[in-house]
Amino acid sequence: MRYRGKEVAWGYVFIAPALLLFLVMGVYTLFFGAQLSFVRWNGLTPTWEWVGLKNYADLLWASPIYAPVVHRAALNTLVVMIAVPILILAVAFPLAIVLNQARRFAGVLRSVYFVPYVTAGIAVYMAWQYVLEPNGAINLLLRALGLGSLAQPQGWLGNPSTALPTLIVIMVWSGVPVAMLLYLTGLQSIDSSVLEAAQLDGAGWWRTNFSVVLPLLKGTTAVIMLLNVRDALQGFQIFLIMTNGGPAGRTNVLGLETYDLAFQQQLAPTLGLASALGWLLFFAALAVAIVNQRVTREK
Repeated sequence: MRYRGKEVAWGYVFIAPALLLFLVMGVYTLFFGAQLSFVRWNGLTPTWEWVGLKNYADLLWASPIYAPVVHRAALNTLVVMIAVPILILAVAFPLAIVLNQARRFAGVLRSVYFVPYVTAGIAVYMAWQYVLEPNGAINLLLRALGLGSLAQPQGWLGNPSTALPTLIVIMVWSGVPVAMLLYLTGLQSIDSSVLEAAQLDGAGWWRTNFSVVLPLLKGTTAVIMLLNVRDALQGFQIFLIMTNGGPAGRTNVLGLETYDLAFQQQLAPTLGLASALGWLLFFAALAVAIVNQRVTREK
């Protein structure tokens, strides 16, 4: 017993540095961020002004400057949050089926499908900017095919009506590989007798995969939905690098607006607003996760 006690004590000694780091970097910053959401501060002055819930009110309705911007960003975020996961599911599941059935070229196809995921994000976004500019590859291809009327003289990211849909397509392109791999793992775990029974009952390819296989992968679908909804709520890198919220705020999302309030306002005391918006994003993501879990359980 004494030896066991010493072993446990030494275990606590070894995990103490990691636990201390977690307390400092995790718990402390969590409470500090919560405190910031109730103050007016620019991050540089030695003191801050306590404003209570005013930051939240300004973001949601009270401020004629910040509230309209947040409302537009929230609408854009909602569009991305709905469109990206649904499109990823619609593309990833059929690709996973093809890859699962194409035994001979499975390795090659898997490598090709995974190119968007393993390529560095910034490099991918820079390449897409080049392709989508006014004289980029897409406009040149459309003109060469006699479809010049579909080309965008301002570029696909410079036109307010095409900027957000274009970014959604890029997000789907980069998000499909992981979703496809998750579906492929699920497909390979399904007993072949289930598929054989469906085929004996007269089910064709479409009905077998979408009426039999897909319901068996509801857990995988829930995970993919949750991951992509989370990214849509909190992610902003693609919007920052490719459009910086433009043109005219058409691609501004809540994550980018939080970054802008925190770091792009020079000496304006908006750090509290950024923290408040970050907490609103956190609670929105938490609500989505809870709803997703309950829907999955009911099914």
